[in-house]
Amino acid sequence: MDPKDFKDNGRIVIVGASLAGLRAAEALREEGFRGQLTIVGDEPDEPYDRPPLSKQVLKGWVPADHTKLPRLRAVDAQWRLGVAATGLDRASQVVRLADGSEVSGDSLLIATGVRSRRWPNPDEAALQGVYTLRTRADAARLQAALAARPRRVLIIGSGFIGSEAASVCRELGLEVTVTERGPAPLSGPLGGVIGAIAAEMQRDAGVDLRTGVSVLALDGDADGRVRRARLSDGSTLDVDVVLTSLGSIRNVEWLEGAGLAAGFWGVGCDAGCRAFDINAVVTNRIFVAGDIARAPHVLYDYEFLAMEHWDNAVLGARVAAHNMVCNEVDRWAHLLVPQFWSAQFGVNIKSVGVPSFGDEIVFTQGSVRARRFAAAYGRRGRIVGAVTFNHAKWIDFYRDQIARSGPFPPHPPGFDFPENMRVMPADFPARGVPTETPDVVLTGHDPSERRAEFRPRQR
Repeated sequence: MDPKDFKDNGRIVIVGASLAGLRAAEALREEGFRGQLTIVGDEPDEPYDRPPLSKQVLKGWVPADHTKLPRLRAVDAQWRLGVAATGLDRASQVVRLADGSEVSGDSLLIATGVRSRRWPNPDEAALQGVYTLRTRADAARLQAALAARPRRVLIIGSGFIGSEAASVCRELGLEVTVTERGPAPLSGPLGGVIGAIAAEMQRDAGVDLRTGVSVLALDGDADGRVRRARLSDGSTLDVDVVLTSLGSIRNVEWLEGAGLAAGFWGVGCDAGCRAFDINAVVTNRIFVAGDIARAPHVLYDYEFLAMEHWDNAVLGARVAAHNMVCNEVDRWAHLLVPQFWSAQFGVNIKSVGVPSFGDEIVFTQGSVRARRFAAAYGRRGRIVGAVTFNHAKWIDFYRDQIARSGPFPPHPPGFDFPENMRVMPADFPARGVPTETPDVVLTGHDPSERRAEFRPRQR
């Protein structure tokens, strides 16, 4: 269909009533798309903002139902909320829904994101007092549980969500234990050098942090409420509230049989957000945006990146929307330098680039002792990532250095040089060591793995 005719008469389906889905819908209208627009979402709520859920909502500052995303412009869409997509028939261009209905479209945007990984034992996961934290409903339930002043909270996993929740518990004056199978909090996304600092922060705040320890089982009472946790070091804990912060799962099951490159790390796509089929042939009518997208990045040896970041959802949605309705020669590339932030234990943490792509780290500014510093990550003489603790004013400088493949160690700006500017190993956990998954994941192919499945063309 001619792009001009498509803008007037085309049909676009967005699966995922998420941040990416909403911003893509707004961008489509801004691009002049006047055709039929349908947005499908498995939650009953219109798109809402997730970052406040583990911060302001848990503290009780903001009600969970006050996190609705602002509308930047009218989208004039048909909303199908509270009904999940269950299948995709590419031949007939139909999305099948859980209620038995179907939605047809000429183009599709996949923005189904991720969900929380639940506790693996279903009976234990169903105990009262055991929570995950991903949705608005999750946050409302957990906030009510914390407001009831439990005697002890157990948080399983010390990634960003788990660490932020632990920080909230201490601010509320609650006793909290954090168990982490890996060597330190945040060591997966930021490495062991920064992880050691994060561990100090938690312990200084009164968190009972136990690293190298896993939870073997959760025990409940006769009323079905969690009461005890059994740990791998042989100890037991009496607990009233358990938050399982075990990472996320990409919502790709509904694409089974669709012939797309969908798997554990999401849906593979090119830098223009166009989905690949199972044999890596790019599609022309199916696009991907947000947490579920997995695309190659020029700055990281063209390895595929999966990014669970707010700005990735917003900017990826903008690129996808533009490319859905423009001429081929006018398409954009989504080549974001990843950036995220976290607030915990009185410290504002910001990171840019992909620290886990690096193997070395150097503190470039400030004071580690005061927890106000900047550090850069390098690989083969090039800066690939940076992190700041209460020193965010310099994050743009490091982003620019990463974008232009600047040297490592970088020449730092400013005047507050640390006492020790020695380059050292970043100490990321070895492959196979159980720890939290980074928010930005390098998912490039390892040629030593032989798990790919070749599906020849049917004649």
